[in-house]
Amino acid sequence: MKLTKKRIGIITLAVGIITASLASAPAPARADIVWDHWQKAESLRASGNKDEAVPHWKFLANHYASAGEWENAALFNGNLAAYYDTLGDYDQAISYYESENEYWVKAGKDWGAVKLQRADQIRTTVELYRQERNESTVQQLALPKNSQLAKFEPTYGTYLGIYSEQDPKVGNIFTKMETVYGKKHAIYLAYAHWGQGFPASYAKRAKDAGGALQIAWEPDDGLDPVTDGTYLRKWAQDAKAAGIPIFLRFAGEMNGAWVKWHGNPAQYIAKFRMLHDVFAAEAPNVAMVWSPGDVPANDIDPYYPGDAYVDWVGVSLYIEPYENGDPSLPSMISMSSVERLTRLYNTYSDRKPLMLSETGVPHYAHSAGEDFTEWAKLNLQRLYEIMPYKYPRLKAITYFNVDQKMENAKNDYSLSTSSEIQNYYSKLIANPYLLSKVTDAAKPNDRMGYVPVDANHQAFTKQTKLIPFVKIPDVYIGKVEYILNGQVIASQTDLPYGLELRAGDVPEGSVIQIRVYNKAGKQTALRTFGLSSQVSVEIDGKEQKFEQAPVIVKGSTLTPLRAIFEAMGATVDYEAATRTVTAKKGSTTLRLTLDQKTVYVNGKAVQLDEPAQLVNGYTLAPARFVGETFGGKVAWDGTSRTVTITTK
Repeated sequence: MKLTKKRIGIITLAVGIITASLASAPAPARADIVWDHWQKAESLRASGNKDEAVPHWKFLANHYASAGEWENAALFNGNLAAYYDTLGDYDQAISYYESENEYWVKAGKDWGAVKLQRADQIRTTVELYRQERNESTVQQLALPKNSQLAKFEPTYGTYLGIYSEQDPKVGNIFTKMETVYGKKHAIYLAYAHWGQGFPASYAKRAKDAGGALQIAWEPDDGLDPVTDGTYLRKWAQDAKAAGIPIFLRFAGEMNGAWVKWHGNPAQYIAKFRMLHDVFAAEAPNVAMVWSPGDVPANDIDPYYPGDAYVDWVGVSLYIEPYENGDPSLPSMISMSSVERLTRLYNTYSDRKPLMLSETGVPHYAHSAGEDFTEWAKLNLQRLYEIMPYKYPRLKAITYFNVDQKMENAKNDYSLSTSSEIQNYYSKLIANPYLLSKVTDAAKPNDRMGYVPVDANHQAFTKQTKLIPFVKIPDVYIGKVEYILNGQVIASQTDLPYGLELRAGDVPEGSVIQIRVYNKAGKQTALRTFGLSSQVSVEIDGKEQKFEQAPVIVKGSTLTPLRAIFEAMGATVDYEAATRTVTAKKGSTTLRLTLDQKTVYVNGKAVQLDEPAQLVNGYTLAPARFVGETFGGKVAWDGTSRTVTITTK
């Protein structure tokens, strides 16, 4: 069972420190004009006239920044950020929050972290992700820089994981997962404690369910007792005997003062490295997971054991309506999990696959007696669709499936205590991109992936699914509209957001817009994306992959000549001096010259609708001619913009 933990909230901690600093800010000993601005600003603020204080704060913020007096620069940027935040002028507020953090960092303090968190809460975000059929494109985004997959790492896709011990519908009988939620899970989470035996019963149940086991192994008495010896070696040998993949998360959340193994990074690193070496020798089925908490962020990196000793980088990452379940503190509902992963992802994802070792989204806050079902649904989609697509190196998500009742943060994270949440979760995880089996180089069964819609990923073939990531300061979204080439083609008010498009509806050079409304019906965001479809080619039912995609020229579809001829069993030669292509198959010989409409098949002249031409170094010719020259039958499906060639 998960240990009870009381975390120091980042907002509570930082606000207290910054308030103390403001109260004790030294009186400036600069030129009279600076002192005059300071006194005037304080007088106006004290009288409640902040509007007139703003010009003075701006003067002081710029003055102290230019003078390199970073603490004062941070304080006055903070005043401006809070002022514009209160007005709802979020763009200016974000800018000043970011400047405030910059100056706190220059002053050698981490007090700006809470301000960056607030900037994320009020930032309007509209991003778009789409389904991608080209496996090489998806793999390129999901691989590390060195292209070497870690132990048990999927090529692409994200393992489904869960802690179900306190789920009344599943418990520790992991084989029930498919019946209850409609899909097997790849990883099951169990908690273990140093000094106790290997959790063999959990491993057996995971094996019975066809899954792997994540073990959160916690040294409750601190790190001193963690030594190499008979106990550790027996534990490792039992782990090997389990015969399943094991993700070993030793002493997680070590960066947090709420655990006994916090406070000595050098000792932690030494113990982690020792364990790595033992398991490498005794239990090759164990992957070592280094897993801090996402806060406090500035204490994470000193605990990293090094690339040679870490297989996966994990993180405990939760969101909740009220910090530590305390409704008297500022609301946290504007925060999502998405932006909270960014720093860790940017630091480690080039080297290691990432997992959310523990995560959850509550749908009920017991301390406040408030239902947050709509908020939970919004953030569950972000967790299981947006995060795996935005962060393609995020390769596993383990959900903390617990109703805390009035303990810890007093939230209900449970999936099965609400039929609406249970059904919604089942709908989300049906996506094949979320993997049910841990194997080396695993892939989704449908070989589909997702990419951001940006300048490099605008074109798709056949059909695609669009998934928008929409986040507004109002939190709750009233409506999302999809506008294609100036026409509203869909409007959604219900979660989860997403839209399927056919290639035939999206010609080259199309533009799609995402328009967002809040619950009051006010437009709060509009973003435009380029989006196009490409012609695809199938030969005998198999989709062809081309380095140069087919193109449309004056209404004619031109397809890669060499690739298709060779797929049909022909040989192809090109004579650069005469710009002539010769292709042969059986008794048929074709000869054509680039940019000429007349071609010769067995010496007989044939006229093309459009001449063959060179596109980016590849010879393209009319699709029907290419497909029929060597006896194929050619058809065109305008809905999916697909050329089909049948040779059998």
